[in-house]
Amino acid sequence: MAGHEIPEPKDRKPLTDPGSEPRTVDEARHACDPAFRHGVVVGFDGSTSSERALAYAIGMAGRSGSGLIIVHVANRLPTTVWAGCEPPVFVDVPDHRTEVLGLELACADYLSEVPWVLVERGGDICHELEEVGREYAADAIVVGSTHGIVGRIFGSVAGRLARRAQRPVIVIP
Repeated sequence: MAGHEIPEPKDRKPLTDPGSEPRTVDEARHACDPAFRHGVVVGFDGSTSSERALAYAIGMAGRSGSGLIIVHVANRLPTTVWAGCEPPVFVDVPDHRTEVLGLELACADYLSEVPWVLVERGGDICHELEEVGREYAADAIVVGSTHGIVGRIFGSVAGRLARRAQRPVIVIP
């Protein structure tokens, strides 16, 4: 992007290999770290079903000796879109929910068993989970199931993800 410079690491070593695309410091660190390469991606929003999915993903990552990539997807669509008043446009507004979830996860004892990283994304949940899975070459994506009227009307994230994902999807009830 024009006018955007990638920050230099403190040790002044280049972040990328010659001929590859530039990455940010965090992307380079986690993409190169073997603990996160072929890790387990889990969708997490703090709900009961996502907490069950997180618990399963922790066990899966621990058994496979890989890292855990916890993904929180912030829905940044304006509310008027749901009423049909505007075309779907993503609004880049800060999502403080990710910060709160990150603090809760950092204080959780059960996450001390595996290396983990919290990734914030904005947009469609299915697309973003699959995109993170592709970026980290994840072995699996773990999500909680959706119950209730919302899942019946709009379709569940787990169902849509299972139909379109290019890697195994594990749905936790």
